[in-house]
Amino acid sequence: MNDIGALNALKALAQESRLAAFRLLVQAGERGMAVGDLREAMAIPPATLTAHLNILRAANLVLDQREGRVIRLRANYLQMSSLQAFLSENCCQGESCEIKSQTPIPQSMLK
Repeated sequence: MNDIGALNALKALAQESRLAAFRLLVQAGERGMAVGDLREAMAIPPATLTAHLNILRAANLVLDQREGRVIRLRANYLQMSSLQAFLSENCCQGESCEIKSQTPIPQSMLK
């Protein structure tokens, strides 16, 4: 992954509904979810979901496949892994990333 690909993926995930949709697809695993099931789980209008999915597709974070009358969505795990690798490629200046102590994250930041 390059800088532009990482920026596109991060930009696509930097919105509450798109992040929620992507997380639901990651949780669904390889079987994915039908678009209708995702819409029901998110409780958002179909047109809104379509707009969000188009942004996730453009960032190559979501793949879809037609199964008869149903469109099945899946998280693109390869793209997700590429983003994780890109973000951590220079971690710890090339040394082992064994973290001995870590400052706790304040609860206010976890919401």
